[in-house]
Amino acid sequence: METQISALTTIFTEFYYWVTVVLMFLIHVGFCVYEVGVSRRKNHLHTLMKNTILIPIVTVSFFLFGWWFYWAMPNGPGITGGLVLEAEGFGANELALPWSSAMAVNLGDRINLVFWAAFLLFSWTAASIVSGAIIERIRTVAFAIIAVVIGSVIWVIDASWGWHYAGWMVNKLGYHDAYASGVIHAASGGFALGILAVLGPRIGKFRNGKVNVINPQNPWLVTIGIFLIYTGFWGFYAACNVPIYDIGSDFGDGQKFFSATNIYLTPTTLSGITANFLMSLSGGMLTSYLVSKGDPFWTYSGGLAGIILASAGNDLYSPLQAFAIGSVGVYFVYKLHFYVEEKFKIDDAVGAVAVHGYAGTIGLIICGFVLWGYPASAYYESTINPLGMIVGAAIMFVFFGFLPGWTLAKLLNFLGILRIPPEIEIAGLDFASEKKTTLENENMVLAEIEEIK
Repeated sequence: METQISALTTIFTEFYYWVTVVLMFLIHVGFCVYEVGVSRRKNHLHTLMKNTILIPIVTVSFFLFGWWFYWAMPNGPGITGGLVLEAEGFGANELALPWSSAMAVNLGDRINLVFWAAFLLFSWTAASIVSGAIIERIRTVAFAIIAVVIGSVIWVIDASWGWHYAGWMVNKLGYHDAYASGVIHAASGGFALGILAVLGPRIGKFRNGKVNVINPQNPWLVTIGIFLIYTGFWGFYAACNVPIYDIGSDFGDGQKFFSATNIYLTPTTLSGITANFLMSLSGGMLTSYLVSKGDPFWTYSGGLAGIILASAGNDLYSPLQAFAIGSVGVYFVYKLHFYVEEKFKIDDAVGAVAVHGYAGTIGLIICGFVLWGYPASAYYESTINPLGMIVGAAIMFVFFGFLPGWTLAKLLNFLGILRIPPEIEIAGLDFASEKKTTLENENMVLAEIEEIK
């Protein structure tokens, strides 16, 4: 390293991202606890293990090819160029392929692998968002395939398009998504909706065309789980920042000026986003408490939706703007969830499509109006604008979300590996093999199916 200052900057940055990884691990702990709290007792172990097994599956696939997608595809499908293979010291071959020296202990590059780990935890989050929506009826093998596709392919490519300092959506559309309202939440929520449209509702969820509410089975676990997710989101937000960057030398008058930046290398402050995080959380929680008439499940979920609604622009919003966006947006998220549930018979067990998908999409659109004219990135002259953000929201929720989710679910269903058989679903995924049940269970199940009919 050239100087003591550059050495300290590098080591500080390495440790900074390491801490964000530790905090973000709590998001996954929270999802495990939360989903078990929502599921019925007969499905607790299956729900837990489904969300546990995605850790090794997504980790290995993200190491082998997922990280490469991020660096190789910022130009999109030929919009501003082809695959990026050698780019100013950040060549995809050098940086991201599993046999590269950068993907191992390397004293010349202390940042790549810890940055990889931060993105990996985002990948776990993307897969867990889908996991919660489809509990109590999905086959484990189907979910493993879904986790790899959303966690190591879909969200990573959309991040390369819209969450990369050189991404074409940033450059051409003025797309801005500082804390991943779209690239993780809208895309994963839309993907979950596509899966649900094919997977169908849990047995007994709809009777005679009416919604039969299946309440969370353990509200205490739901409470602990969602608060662990809140805690982990501090690491999520911090990991979306570059902690210390010389913006003066690169973009200013040549004088050194160090600042925290967002992922597009546009200046922000950690203290500012802390206030915005808390205000958007509070706005979402208060509105959700009021509109749900004090329902604990939706009060907690509304807090998370409030954060996601404001995340696209929380690097630039004022705290009062963040509060207002979280407050107003949650009302529409809540109403849209129940409209879609009743109209299209979509059984989203944890409200993931609403809290992540609808909130992320609405948050992108709001950002386009509130931050109209602000720079989308430090690298281009493009500015944030309503049209670009609306198009970006559609790309994230539909193109990277609903369509691939629906297509994959159709394929898995065609292969006969998507959904648990009805007799096993009724008996409970923890107490019956996917291949056979006891005669006693079969008789009980057949009787219950006839009663439901």
